[in-house]
Amino acid sequence: MANIKSAKKRILVNETKAARNKAIKSKVKTAVKKVDTAVAAKDADAAKTALHAAIVEISKAGSKGVYHKKTVSRKISRLSKAVNSIA
Repeated sequence: MANIKSAKKRILVNETKAARNKAIKSKVKTAVKKVDTAVAAKDADAAKTALHAAIVEISKAGSKGVYHKKTVSRKISRLSKAVNSIA
């Protein structure tokens, strides 16, 4: 355990940030799974709706610094490609 006050604060702040990042990543994964299940079922309307929601979640995660800009772009591109393949 840390003895220095600033080190103790860093531990607390890092725990808070880790919890926030975990929650955001979980939302993104859930949104991606919804798109994948709609694509697997070949339901174009549901897939497009889920894709829009997923893009919003992924973009938010990128703007908050949870994901790198290029990771955001790659995830959105792959989901869009999957949805367009059934349309």
